[in-house]
Amino acid sequence: MRIIPAIDIIEGKCVRLSKGDYDTKKVYNENPLEVAKKFEAHGIQYLHLVDLDGAKSKHIVNHKVLEQIASQTGLKIDFGGGLKTDKDLHIAFESGADQVTGGSIAVKDAATFTDWISKYGPEKIILGADAMHEKVAVSGWQEESKEDLVPFVRSYQEKGIEYVICTDISKDGMLEGPSFELYEKIIGSSKNSLKLIASGGISAFDELPKLAAIGCEGTIIGKAIYENRIGLKELENYILSV
Repeated sequence: MRIIPAIDIIEGKCVRLSKGDYDTKKVYNENPLEVAKKFEAHGIQYLHLVDLDGAKSKHIVNHKVLEQIASQTGLKIDFGGGLKTDKDLHIAFESGADQVTGGSIAVKDAATFTDWISKYGPEKIILGADAMHEKVAVSGWQEESKEDLVPFVRSYQEKGIEYVICTDISKDGMLEGPSFELYEKIIGSSKNSLKLIASGGISAFDELPKLAAIGCEGTIIGKAIYENRIGLKELENYILSV
């Protein structure tokens, strides 16, 4: 299972929110590049970079941070937040993203998102299927859609999606443990080609083998790293052992 630390960006700074609430913003570092380099120094190869200003503004904002990290580290970056148009996508890839994540657009403009899958291929486009009470949430988690999570994921598999990031919003940033049962349900209801990336609630190292056992292809870890619940040395040892 891939270990994918998260860097969330507001005004160019590394922050974390709780349950997607912008009013809970906590700044952990004013230099995201410094954080990314620290991850890389501990053997981490992947990064989940989220443009929270972009998610709120509905267009890419912090692409310069993406460009800086991509050009000065060897991390493979998946980038999301506010990607709504072909221009946004072009900027993200030109700035160094290896993959991009589309969430709201997959609900609100399925035709465009499906076209991205066809144009760039399923190895480049990730479905962001973030949910509250198993309903897909959109617009930086500020809105709940009418889409049921499991059928939503399945429908995009039919359109070629392979990578899916699923965040249980009620768990995100709360350090209360991930939604094991939800991930089991998604994997059990999906095609074998699904590469599910768990996100939200990771609080302790011993949760990682459990997610791997369920069949998660990767896990995104945020606040647990920043609050020193999981050490980078622990992650380095885990990566070396698998």
